[in-house]
Amino acid sequence: MTIRSFLGATPAVDTTAYVDETAVLLGDVALGEHSSVWPLCVIRGDVNRISIGMRTNIQDGSIIHVTHRHAEHPSGHATCIGSEVTVGHRVVLHGCKIEDQCLIGMGSIVMDGALVRSRVLLGAGSLVPEGHELEGGYLWLGTPARRVRSLTASELAWIGYSADHYVRLKDQHRAGPG
Repeated sequence: MTIRSFLGATPAVDTTAYVDETAVLLGDVALGEHSSVWPLCVIRGDVNRISIGMRTNIQDGSIIHVTHRHAEHPSGHATCIGSEVTVGHRVVLHGCKIEDQCLIGMGSIVMDGALVRSRVLLGAGSLVPEGHELEGGYLWLGTPARRVRSLTASELAWIGYSADHYVRLKDQHRAGPG
């Protein structure tokens, strides 16, 4: 894995986490217990902070970045990802907040100042525009993302299953081939 300091900030990776050797973590980044970052991900906290909670997985090719501090937004926009979140392949999260127990579908984009509340399933290829808030307990789809319906018990269970699965999978990868 590539861990790079920037302006005195070095990524903090919990000892139970897994980061693939092709992923890059840079600057003010915190990766929580039993979380995982998969091949070709870029998590770049060079101009603001990125925090990733426990048992969260960031899948292949995803990009997580932030917004710098400036006159319109003196604190900029950090990116905060809660616990038990599945971030699908090739997702872009930029200066946003994702609360606990969410599934962010493949190829989705979540923009600056957006808030995704707990227990959201964001369908593949969706766009959450700047400053929008997605209410928890629903399936959201489209560009821009629109609330489609309440999540089923099965879908809610799947979010938990996905977190459990990726904890087991990262443990297998940490153990090495064989």
